[in-house]
Amino acid sequence: MKKKIILDCDPGHDDAIALLLAYGNPQIDLLAVTTVVGNQTLEKVTRNALAVARIAGITGIPFAAGCPRPLIREIETAPDIHGDSGLDGPVLPEPVLTLDSRHAVQLIIDTIMAHPPKTITLVPTAGLTNIALAARLEPRIIDRVKEVVLMGGGYHTGNWSAVAEFNIKIDPEAAHIVFNAGWPLTMVGLDLTHQALATPEVVSKIAAVGTAPAQFVLELLEFFGTMYKSAQGFDYPPVHDPCAVAYVIDPSVMTTRKVPLDVELTGTLTLGMTVADFRSPAPADCPTQVAVKLDHSRFWDLVTDALRRIGDVRVA
Repeated sequence: MKKKIILDCDPGHDDAIALLLAYGNPQIDLLAVTTVVGNQTLEKVTRNALAVARIAGITGIPFAAGCPRPLIREIETAPDIHGDSGLDGPVLPEPVLTLDSRHAVQLIIDTIMAHPPKTITLVPTAGLTNIALAARLEPRIIDRVKEVVLMGGGYHTGNWSAVAEFNIKIDPEAAHIVFNAGWPLTMVGLDLTHQALATPEVVSKIAAVGTAPAQFVLELLEFFGTMYKSAQGFDYPPVHDPCAVAYVIDPSVMTTRKVPLDVELTGTLTLGMTVADFRSPAPADCPTQVAVKLDHSRFWDLVTDALRRIGDVRVA
């Protein structure tokens, strides 16, 4: 059976690749795509999501815009990584899909409540504002969701501060709600995603696909790599968000470890830190785990296979 997911994102170069992977993989049933402020403003990331939909020929899936700001804090975006548009580099086509009239939070709730319990996985690859609000507005979804597989955090690694990752740091209160809701949760954090490097070998494999969507990904990686080199010193860019989708497709593509997790809300130097307690074996009923080690080759095989399956979509 296909694995039903809702992708909550803020495209973003790696979000765009995550969307292509989710749409192109035959084991995923992409039920909805929702957007939230993050890498850029809500207006920009929503337009980017719709542009990626046109590039991949995505139809028949609802797209909805969500929260334009964090729960409490001021907006932080990442133009030093993603540029002014949030998806700088490629020339983006004009979107043709019409947004769903519902707020993303309502679409998330409606979709979960309309399906049998334990059949939908939430895959947030952005700040957790939409997911937190959905859990607060309709608490019944917490028991109905199969699991939450999020890209965010890091048990030993930060990027937006010494110890905090961007998606968590921009709305730590929302992250605290999501991490403590009690649903099964896998944190695919920087410790894992920094292994998902788009090396020259990876770029060559994507180039060999030879389609317009594959060329779009190459243009994404070229810009993303330049910005990551300048901002964070990486020789090759780590492509974070598709790792969460890859875990849903095939959990064996990475190893995980069950540990209690929480989010720091008050530390002067540690705000937004995802605190993983490795001191002893996790309790049997611990609902949270972290991703530890990635099978780099198998991960990128999933991405390139998805691009092949999407085919040579040409945007007029």
